[in-house]
Amino acid sequence: MKFIKNNTRIQEQDDAALIARYKISGDLEVLGQLYNKYMHLVFGVCLNYLKDEEQSKDAVMQIFEELVGKLKVHEVQNFKSWLHVLSRNHCLMAIRKNSKNTTVSLEDTFVENTEFVHLDMDDTKETKLTVMERCMETLSEEQRLSVDLFYLQEKCYKEVADITGYEMVKVKSYIQNGKRNLKICIEKNSSE
Repeated sequence: MKFIKNNTRIQEQDDAALIARYKISGDLEVLGQLYNKYMHLVFGVCLNYLKDEEQSKDAVMQIFEELVGKLKVHEVQNFKSWLHVLSRNHCLMAIRKNSKNTTVSLEDTFVENTEFVHLDMDDTKETKLTVMERCMETLSEEQRLSVDLFYLQEKCYKEVADITGYEMVKVKSYIQNGKRNLKICIEKNSSE
């Protein structure tokens, strides 16, 4: 009778060794060897979120480029799980960016039977939203992402930590400091 070894433990050790080699040498071939093992999974995550094969292929390459810097800074215990979160986060940010840049035909929006449709908009509400958007952009990337996920997307601390890959303590700090900085910026810009 043969016993089957737990390949997951061996795989994690191999990944850890490759990460350590990459951190020391900065050799992109080492990083490529590590990433190549999971590239099909990254593509699957991207395709699941982006729903477009070409965008997903681009995202796979962009995620590799992100890894070049992020892997040197982050302490990664389980590369496969961490990479999954990084990939998901990348896709969510891409979707968010694309939704901000969505263009709508002016003709479809404002013209009906060749007459202009007047839109009743609350100017103060629109102004407040504009100020808030501008102030969100002044936050650090970590604060902006954490605040967005926690308040606007209504994620809990654990979900924010899972999505971003940040430690729970850091997430709470980013949210607290981001909220304070956002409040200061909004108050400053509202009085002007």
